[in-house]
Amino acid sequence: MSIEKRFGLHPHTVVRDSLHDLIPLSYEAHILISTRAFLRLEGIQQLGFVSRIWPGARHTRFEHSLGVMHLMALALHRLTDFGAPVDAETGRIAIAAALLHDIGHYPFSHAIEELGPPVRTHEEVGRAFIVEGELAEVLRDVWGVDPQRVANLVRPSGAPLTAADRFVRGLLSGALDVDKLDYLPRDARACHVPYGGVDTLRLLDALRVVEVDGECKVGIDDKGVSPLHSLINARQEMFDNVYWHHTNRACMAMLLRAVQDALLGGIPASELTNHDDASLLARLSEPDMPKTTRRLVIALRDRRLHKRGVEISARATDLFQWLSALFFDPARRRDVERAMAAQLANLTGLPVEDGDVLIDIPKPERWRTDVWVSFEQPPIGMSRLMPWHEVVGVGDELKRYEEHRRLVRVVAVEPLRHHVRTHWERLLFPLATPS
Repeated sequence: MSIEKRFGLHPHTVVRDSLHDLIPLSYEAHILISTRAFLRLEGIQQLGFVSRIWPGARHTRFEHSLGVMHLMALALHRLTDFGAPVDAETGRIAIAAALLHDIGHYPFSHAIEELGPPVRTHEEVGRAFIVEGELAEVLRDVWGVDPQRVANLVRPSGAPLTAADRFVRGLLSGALDVDKLDYLPRDARACHVPYGGVDTLRLLDALRVVEVDGECKVGIDDKGVSPLHSLINARQEMFDNVYWHHTNRACMAMLLRAVQDALLGGIPASELTNHDDASLLARLSEPDMPKTTRRLVIALRDRRLHKRGVEISARATDLFQWLSALFFDPARRRDVERAMAAQLANLTGLPVEDGDVLIDIPKPERWRTDVWVSFEQPPIGMSRLMPWHEVVGVGDELKRYEEHRRLVRVVAVEPLRHHVRTHWERLLFPLATPS
């Protein structure tokens, strides 16, 4: 039985994909990707400003979403052979959720939602898109599913999920999920870097249904242990070399501050979800935007990017912790940036404008390894069902790795970067030390 027929979908056509080659596209999926909300994703690059470093990295949220849908269908098809609690309707709901998991994404990757309220997370925005308007109509009338159940897989509402929905949500968002299985190799291929290698087909083949505390969960057999290790290593390498690349992070700091000042200047947060990459930059450069917003956006457009002044590692203990905490307080971070600009002007006698000195704080990442491994004949000393990290002997090492590789940076316009490097102690310590 074909995957489409198994879940009550109707075969329609195929899409030629740069990563997966041929992706079957059902009639239902064809209608969904033709909606205005989904077509917006064609204008949102998956990696934001990374294409400034690797010009080939211009793939979009649109094609990534197709890839995640494809992998979800393959995974469900495999798992139902092993007794997954997934009927045809739940399968359609999971496939639709995979297709729509990024529907609420802001332009330029994840940076904008780091501003916090009134900016909602892209999952919250996605939920609102799914339960009302054109998407909800297509899900009800064409897919024959409840939009609320689809939305609950993208962003749970707080109400308890059914056991079946909890099971498939683990495939969409978890330590071993179809999102990572698509974006890591897709991003690596687009950047032409030798990282992000994932044996996707081997991992899909290794998927198993395991029972933990009386509930069915997604697990792997022993043949999936090594491919899962490769997936986790690929994620580390991509963060190290691509996602946390200093030029990309400087661009994100510039955009973040530009949007922050635009919000303070009166632009409603809800407007941000209407834009793609190009239209957002155009909007932020309009005459009614704050001066700092316009300056930063025009600099981004013209490739006059902020440069590294100083980098702070976790070994700087108190200073790093103080700076890292500013990630969760964007208003305070903005105040610190403004104070640093004023202090740098005093120290150098040079004209320093607001926005010339910025702080880049990468989001603290969670390195999840909570995948269960099922052995038919476990080696002596092991159990039939074990957590992956116990099977391979990896514990807190991943967390420590992230803590040591994650850097906070002070970036500045080119003429000021040397002065930031020279005066960093006089810029940071007075602000970090309680008076």
